[in-house]
Amino acid sequence: MFKEFREFAVKGNVLDMAIGIIIGGAFGKIVTSLVNDVVMPPIGLILGRVDFNDLFFSLDRKTYASLALAKAAGAPTINYGMFINIILDFAIVAFVMFLIVRQYNRVRPPADPTTKECPYCLSQIAVKASRCPHCTSEMAAA
Repeated sequence: MFKEFREFAVKGNVLDMAIGIIIGGAFGKIVTSLVNDVVMPPIGLILGRVDFNDLFFSLDRKTYASLALAKAAGAPTINYGMFINIILDFAIVAFVMFLIVRQYNRVRPPADPTTKECPYCLSQIAVKASRCPHCTSEMAAA
C-alpha cells in the first residue's frame, strides 16, 4: 500500500494539482485586494461614502457606529457588507477563470476526431469502424 501511495503522490498530476491550489490561493488574495481596495471604494463613494465592510445589522437591536464597535461590545451581527464583498470576489474570480478557459480553448489545437459520418446512411460511427452499425455498409480503409 505504501508503494502504491508513493506512486500516486509522485505522479505529475498530483504535483500539478498542488501547484494549482497554491496559485489559486494567491490569486484569491489578489482578487480580494482588487475588490476591497479598488472596486468597492468608488462604489462606496457613489453610494454616499459607504464602506461595505462596515455594513451590518445588529441582532441585539442596539445601534453601533461601526462593525468594530459592535464586535467589541460582543453584539451578534449579520455582516451583509462583507457578504457583498465576497459575492464580488466570486464574480470576479469566475469571470477571470471564464476568460482564461475561453482563451485556452481558442489557442488549443483541435482534438483528433473520434467519429466519422457514414457516407450511405449519414450516421455517426467510430473512426476505426470497418462497417456501419446502422446500415451495415462496408467502410473504406483509411
